[in-house]
Amino acid sequence: MLTVSGAVRVLVDPRTERDGDVVLDDGSGTETVLDAEGCVVTAGLVNAHHHLLQTAFRTLPGTRGVPMADWLPAMAAAYTRVGHDPELYALAASVGAAEGLLSGVTTIADHHLNWPADGTAEDTVALAAATADAVRALGGRIVFVRGAARDDPNRAGESAEAIVRGLLAPGAVGGVDPDGRLQVAVGPAGVHSDPEATFRVLGDVARRHGLRRRTQANEQVDTAIALERYGRRPVDLLEEWGWLAPDVTLAHLCDVTDDEIARLAAAGVTATHAPGCDVPMGWGIAPVARLAEAGVPVGLGTSGGGSNDAGHLLADARLAMQVSALVGSQLTARRVLGMATEGSATGLGRPELGHLGAGTAGDLCVWDVSGVADAGVDDPVAGLLWASPGRRPRHVVVGGRVVVRDGRLVDADERELAARLRERLGRTPAASARADGPPA
Repeated sequence: MLTVSGAVRVLVDPRTERDGDVVLDDGSGTETVLDAEGCVVTAGLVNAHHHLLQTAFRTLPGTRGVPMADWLPAMAAAYTRVGHDPELYALAASVGAAEGLLSGVTTIADHHLNWPADGTAEDTVALAAATADAVRALGGRIVFVRGAARDDPNRAGESAEAIVRGLLAPGAVGGVDPDGRLQVAVGPAGVHSDPEATFRVLGDVARRHGLRRRTQANEQVDTAIALERYGRRPVDLLEEWGWLAPDVTLAHLCDVTDDEIARLAAAGVTATHAPGCDVPMGWGIAPVARLAEAGVPVGLGTSGGGSNDAGHLLADARLAMQVSALVGSQLTARRVLGMATEGSATGLGRPELGHLGAGTAGDLCVWDVSGVADAGVDDPVAGLLWASPGRRPRHVVVGGRVVVRDGRLVDADERELAARLRERLGRTPAASARADGPPA
């Protein structure tokens, strides 16, 4: 039994809030009490779009404020230089997951796009397992998306099948492990990177195993390349290739028309907004209010460190709220918090995540609002976004278990994780480690 005691406000879901305690019954028979005096309690945040490997490649020369056509090869060169191995993948994922937990993110969807050019399907299982195990070792949940960026379609399909078999435990349903801490999904980088065959092959894998599908659409380069290569826009191609459906989530959607929004809503597609990537890189702003008003559920993601440089979803929620009026109506703090919790969970097909209450997974964050950064704030829930953009939660709980206590990781030392990643990046990579093409 876990009791979170004395909260100023408990945000049960985007529409319901109250004062008082939160009690989680994990069936353990023991009782733990967390002090929440002077705090707001929310559900654990759900980062619906990340590229965890990019955590090792932040603020690189040639990657800031440049066209995506220049950013892609700059990132590819960095991957080639360092190489691909389970150690690197685990360290990058550990640092990314730790950064997430220390900013209230209890679930990360990792759209992994980069694989060694000469690796076997079993090699990709080892890399995927290293990533997933690193996140779970810290107490977080991960959705591992077997992505593709210019991969051979058949090899991508073989790898996805092997990852499903190698990562998921017996009894997994819809790509979700029985304990709910690992989920597997599939997703090409986008029509700018991958041909119809890749979408078809990974779609077949998804159907066989009941997996969610995810891809990126209608960013700057995506639309331009689709028009040049096919004479059609990305949404047109996705519809033709069978990727407009209720099990599909599209990230970014910066350059999307009203007609396309209506088609996405009619198809039951969900969306992920990633302003912390798209805004500073100059790649556009998704019209979130128009998407939501049309009936498209919208979640929130940070995207990767190669474009965002941070994995702080609450800070990106603040940015989403601030820039929303530039492309439509102003989004409220509660609405954007709903995107970062329930909205993201909806896109993952995980109704037990993103809110608090009976039958939920027991993920929550305790946010201290008693300091000077929140002094004078009339609404403490809105103040989570408007004030102190770099705040850390006091406590974080995943599945009823405390994984961050008093602002520190319970199962690791963050400085040690950072030092280990720095040491790995300083080593010469194996000669056989080569990138399989540019990331996206």
